[in-house]
Amino acid sequence: MMETNEPKTDPANNEYHEDLEKKRSYPKSVFFIVSNEFCERFNYYGMRTVLILYLTNILFYSDADAKIIYHSFNMFCYFFPIFGAIISDSYLGKFNTIFYVSMIYACGSVLLTLSAIDPLGIPQKAFTVISLLLMAIGAGGIKPCVSAFGGDQFMLPQQELQLATFFSLFYFSINAGSLISTFLTPVLRNDVHCFGNDSCFPLAFAVPGVLMIISIVIFALGRPLYKIKKPQGNVIVDVGKCISHAIVRKIKSDEKRDHWLDYAEEQYGSQLVSDIKATLHVLVLYIPLPIFWALYDQQGSGWTLQAVRMDGDIGFYTILPDQMQVVNPLLILAFIPIFTYWVYPLLAKVNLLKVSLHRMICGGFLAAVAFAITALISIAIENSDPILPSSGNIQLRLYNPNLDCPVTVTADFNNFTSKVESNDYRIYRGIELPESKNITFNFESSCFEPFSQVHQLDPAKAYGILTRKGSAEIYKDDVAKNKKGNAVVRTLDFAGDQTVKYVNSKESTITKNTTTAVEVPSPGKYSIEINGKPTGKFVVFKLGGVYAVMIKQNGSDVITNSIIVTEPNSVHILWLLPQYFIITAGEIMFSITGLEFSYSQAPVTMKSLLQACFLLTTAFGNLIIVVIESIKIFDKQSNDFFLYTGLMVIDIVIFAFMAMRYKYVNFEDSDVSEETIPEIEDEKSEKKEKNGIENPSFVKT
Repeated sequence: MMETNEPKTDPANNEYHEDLEKKRSYPKSVFFIVSNEFCERFNYYGMRTVLILYLTNILFYSDADAKIIYHSFNMFCYFFPIFGAIISDSYLGKFNTIFYVSMIYACGSVLLTLSAIDPLGIPQKAFTVISLLLMAIGAGGIKPCVSAFGGDQFMLPQQELQLATFFSLFYFSINAGSLISTFLTPVLRNDVHCFGNDSCFPLAFAVPGVLMIISIVIFALGRPLYKIKKPQGNVIVDVGKCISHAIVRKIKSDEKRDHWLDYAEEQYGSQLVSDIKATLHVLVLYIPLPIFWALYDQQGSGWTLQAVRMDGDIGFYTILPDQMQVVNPLLILAFIPIFTYWVYPLLAKVNLLKVSLHRMICGGFLAAVAFAITALISIAIENSDPILPSSGNIQLRLYNPNLDCPVTVTADFNNFTSKVESNDYRIYRGIELPESKNITFNFESSCFEPFSQVHQLDPAKAYGILTRKGSAEIYKDDVAKNKKGNAVVRTLDFAGDQTVKYVNSKESTITKNTTTAVEVPSPGKYSIEINGKPTGKFVVFKLGGVYAVMIKQNGSDVITNSIIVTEPNSVHILWLLPQYFIITAGEIMFSITGLEFSYSQAPVTMKSLLQACFLLTTAFGNLIIVVIESIKIFDKQSNDFFLYTGLMVIDIVIFAFMAMRYKYVNFEDSDVSEETIPEIEDEKSEKKEKNGIENPSFVKT
C-alpha cells in the first residue's frame, strides 16, 4: 500500500492524532537540524553561484574547461548520496554520518577560501580541484541523511501533523539559504576589493565557509536532544547483493526460470525479488532523464557566462551576471502553489496533464524551449561582438590628440596613407599582412618636423599609434571584450607623463602608463582628474565596452575625447528572464512530478532507493555536459545551446514513447493496472503532487 506523509482524512482519526499531539511537545531538536540545513545550503549555493566566474576570471580557465570543472563538481555532489546513504544506514548512523562528513565538507570550504588568497602562494588550480572534491563528498554524503534524521525526531503516527510542519520548515530553510546566498555572494565578490584585486573571491568563499562551520557547531549542540537510531542496514546494499547473486546463479545454473531475478528467490525471498522487479520496471523510464539535467544545471555555468556578455544596467543598480541565478529559487517558491492550485486544476478540466508522466513530458519540452530561446539570445549577443583581426591581416588605429595640427601617416606596405585631423582618430580593419614584418611609419605635419619610426607588426593583431609633436607611440591594442564583462579604458595622454585618475562615487582607476589598458571595476559616470586636480570633464563607461580617452591639456583647460573602440554590451540581461521562467516551469513539471512518480510507483521497501536513483540522474546529466564540453564540437555558444535543444527534443520524444507503454502499478491493491496512462484516475495524481511538495526529501535540493 502506498505510504504518504499526509494526515489521515478520517475526521475521527484526525481528532485522535491531535489529542495525542497535544500530549507530545514539538521536538526542540528539529530547530537545530533546520538551522544546520540553512547554513549548509547557504554555503553550497553561495559558493556555487560565483564558482564559474572564479574559474574563468581568476584561474583563467577557458569557458569550456571551466564548465567541465563546474559540472564535474555537480556530478559528484549527486553521485556521493548513494554512499552517504549506505554509510548512514549500514555503519555510522545518521547523526555520525552528518557530523563527520560535514567536517570533510568544512575542510573543503576552508581550503577553497585559502587557495583563493593570492599572497599565500598556494597552487590555486590544484587546490581548487581538491577543495571542490572534498565539498562534493560532504554535500553529497549528507544529502540523504539530514531530512531523514529530522523525521526520526517524531513519534509516528502520533506526530504526523507535526512532521508535516517540520518538512515545510525544512524546505523553507533550504530555499532561504539558497536565496540569500545567491544574491549576497556575487555582491561580496564584486563590490569588495582585496589583496590587490578588483574583486574579492576569498570573501565570497569565506562567508559561506564560515556558515558551514557554524552549521556543524549548531548540529553538535543539539546532540543531547536528538533521538538517535542505530543503523539497521541499507536497502541499496541488499538490492546489490540480490542482483549479484541472481546473475551468478543464472550463469552457473542450467535451470530455466521466467525472470533472471528468480534465481535469487531461495537466498533472498520472493518479496525482495518481487520488489526489485517492480523497481527495475520504473528505472527503465529513468534512462532518458539525465538530458533534462544537462540543460537545467547550466543555469550556473552556460547561462551565467552568457550573462557576462550582457548589459545589467537598470539605472539605479547593475545586475551582476551571477546574480541572475537568484531568479530560479524565487520562481520555484512562487510557481509551486500556482501550479498546484491553479494550473493543474484548470488543465485537468480540459483533460490535460492529469498524469505524472504527461507532466514530465511537458516539462521536458519546456526545457527544450528555454534552451532554444537561450540560443537565439546568444545569436543576438554574437552579432554584437567586435570584429577581431584574423589570420593574414591586422587592424590599425591612429590617434591624434594634437590641437590645430592634422597629421599624415604613411607606411611602406600596401600603399598605406592616412590623414588624421586634430583631436581625432582613424580606424582601419582588414589590412593585409600575411607574415611578421618590420614596417616604417612616416609622420608629417605643419606643426612639427617630419619623422619616421620602425615597428614590427605581426598578423592577427591590432595596433594603436598615438602621435605627438615629434614622436609617436606604437602599441598592441586589444579590441576584444573583457572576459569579466567589465569595461576597459586606455588613456592616451598627449604629454605622456601625467597621472590620470577616473573617479566615481564607488570606484577609482589610476593609470600612469598612458597606453596600458585598465579594467574599470564598475560601469557608470566617471570624473577625470589630472595630477590630483579635477578637470570638470566626465566620461561614461558601460559594461563590455573598450574605450580610448584622448587627453590634451591646453593651458588651464583640458580637452578630452572619449572614443568607443569596441561597443559595450547591447543585449540587456533582463532578456534572460523568459528562459528562466520557462526552465523553472519545466522543473516544477519534470523534477517535482518525477520524484512524486518515483515515490508512488515504488514498493514500500524501495522508495528510498528510487529516490536516490532519481537524484543520480542529475549526476549523469552533468556527466553529459562534461563529455560534450570535452569534445568541443562548436566554437560558438549559440551552436552549443542549439545542440542541447536538439538533444532534449529527441530525448523527450523517446521518453514520451516509453511513457505510452508504461503501466502504472497500484500498490494499494497490489495489482498492475491494465489501463494505459491516459486512463489513470486524476485523484492519485493529486495525491502524488501533494506528497512531493510537502516533503522536501522528495525535492531536488
